[in-house]
Amino acid sequence: MTRLQIERLVTGGLGLARTPSGTALVRGGLPGEVVEAALRARKNHLEGQVVRVLKPHPARYPGPLPPSADLPLAYEAQLPLKQGFVQEALERIAKLDAPLLPIQPSPRPLGYRTAAQYALHPLGGLAYRQPQSHTLVRLTQDPLIAEPLQVAFALLSSWPLASLEEVVLRGSLYEGRVQVGLIGGEARHFKKTAQALVQEGIAGVVWAEPSPKGRFRAGIRQLAGEPSLLEDFAGVLSTINVQSFAQVNPRAAGLLYQEAARWAGRGHKAVELYAGSGTLSLHLASSFREIVAIEISREAVQRGRADQNRLGIAHLVFQQGDARALSQHLPADLVAVDPPRAGLAPEVLHSLIQSQPERILYIACDPATWARDVGRLCRAGYRLQQVRPYDFYPFTHHVEILSLLVR
Repeated sequence: MTRLQIERLVTGGLGLARTPSGTALVRGGLPGEVVEAALRARKNHLEGQVVRVLKPHPARYPGPLPPSADLPLAYEAQLPLKQGFVQEALERIAKLDAPLLPIQPSPRPLGYRTAAQYALHPLGGLAYRQPQSHTLVRLTQDPLIAEPLQVAFALLSSWPLASLEEVVLRGSLYEGRVQVGLIGGEARHFKKTAQALVQEGIAGVVWAEPSPKGRFRAGIRQLAGEPSLLEDFAGVLSTINVQSFAQVNPRAAGLLYQEAARWAGRGHKAVELYAGSGTLSLHLASSFREIVAIEISREAVQRGRADQNRLGIAHLVFQQGDARALSQHLPADLVAVDPPRAGLAPEVLHSLIQSQPERILYIACDPATWARDVGRLCRAGYRLQQVRPYDFYPFTHHVEILSLLVR
């Protein structure tokens, strides 16, 4: 064990400390804390996990939190740190001196998550895996999940689910109901379990084959109940289900979509890349005469088209395809992008620089890759007009970013 004093948090939620052997980056420590940590050598630094807090931060959160909550601070103390992550990336990586608008807090700091996934503990009940570890931490509660999921959590904690690897919950605040995904084993063994869960009030149950590529990347089978739910994202009802991606804090995401629509302005044509089921495009629909939403997932496109038809928005076109095909859909007044953590693909960045749309609305979930891309766009002739961090994930280091670049 090594005794350390955490100087500050850096992007990724890691605590930075100095040792005689070099810089240490540790998970689980807060600024100013004195801790004991288990360290291992990396190429240019030491890395590890806090084992014991010797002198806690005065605002360290006293209540129980799951292992995924790597920012255990009183909520008002979390927000300046997240704002700082974005400001630091902007200055250090993008090399830009642009002011940030104040971070938009989550409407709820606890009970906000409408999706969660748990391992099955060998002694029964649900568990989280320790970060970067296979160690299971048995849970009796999860204060981060929303009320509909709390009911499902309590039900599944006492349910016999032998031979499963994981269970996944996806709830809707709008409907107040939850779907369950069962991962592992054989589907035929869980048909009766699924039917019993639906009788207990679960909206729908799917089974998924485990895959090294990730959850729901192999065989999926609907076992019982309804295949989808509706969720309200600030007035836009979007179809969601347990096996596909949708923002897990719909109240916070709805605020971002509303502000994004205001920043986007008006025009003839908008193109959204990495569109998912097109919730942002649905928010933009009243401001543009033509919208093209490009998404590689066929399932997401199907959900988006169903929402488009239900809402009667005829001038929105869903295009299943790779974001790299952007050049085929230009010119446009606005290009909106919401890429994965890796940021924009090089081909997308090249198309944006070559085509020079008037406005680029960039939504990001990783400050470092966002700053990298924004820096390149600004060197190619864009101006970063507005930036606001958003907190979608209280009690974690994660931060969303809404930004507008103008040619």
